[in-house]
Amino acid sequence: MQEVEYQFWVREQERKLRAVPHPIRIRGTVPKFSMAFQPIVDVIAGGVYAYEALVRSINGDGAHSVLSRVPRKNFHLFDKACRSRAMEVSMQCGILLQPSSKLSVNVNPKAAMDDCSNLRMTCDEAIDIGFPLERLILELVEDDEITDFEELKRMMDDYRAGGVLIAMDDFGAGYSGLKLLSKLQPDIIKLDMGLVSRIDTDRTSNVIVKAIVQACYELNITTIAEGVERYDQAMRLRDMGVIYQQGYYFARPVFERLPMVNYTLPELKIGA
Repeated sequence: MQEVEYQFWVREQERKLRAVPHPIRIRGTVPKFSMAFQPIVDVIAGGVYAYEALVRSINGDGAHSVLSRVPRKNFHLFDKACRSRAMEVSMQCGILLQPSSKLSVNVNPKAAMDDCSNLRMTCDEAIDIGFPLERLILELVEDDEITDFEELKRMMDDYRAGGVLIAMDDFGAGYSGLKLLSKLQPDIIKLDMGLVSRIDTDRTSNVIVKAIVQACYELNITTIAEGVERYDQAMRLRDMGVIYQQGYYFARPVFERLPMVNYTLPELKIGA
């Protein structure tokens, strides 16, 4: 579940960078920081499908305490450093000891197409440190309108060829969700928490989510619901076929640890 403050920060940094007449080269340092992790749970088979990495201060404070201290000129450097730190800490926490759990790291699509993005370096680094690319998810955070779909698709297809999965975050809330879905055809979409929050009380949200899930099923795209906070939400989503779910109902983000999954669902018992 991508945090709102991080989304806002990325959007503002991108706008500031575009306002500069000449490209800024990455130099300098970024504030010290680390990562918290929140699980994405398989509510049918049991176990954790993936962990999303979320920025935290070295003391475990919220993302804003770090983001507010990142110089504009080091935006891309920090973005890449977040992905590096996420892989490093998740490996220290034992993610690779779990049979198939993946790691989801956030990427701004427009930033990814920038020459300074260092996104390719993330995949090279994963190979160097022994993090399997097939267990890495690049989660596209749609904070601004995307205009060059062909270039983005070409780039994402390159990563897919190496085994990386591509996810779209907050589907149903962005600038160009359906167009991005049809042109990019990601491996995963994450349903916007605004839709999920009303899934058990609002008929309109029900109809929309059902239509999205059916379309994704026919396109062979995995659907994840984020922002699940109640038992009734989890059950309604499960009945719709959304078996991967993320939210406070299952576990809150935990600093530098892979959280225990705590919940009550019929047919499913998870010890960790």
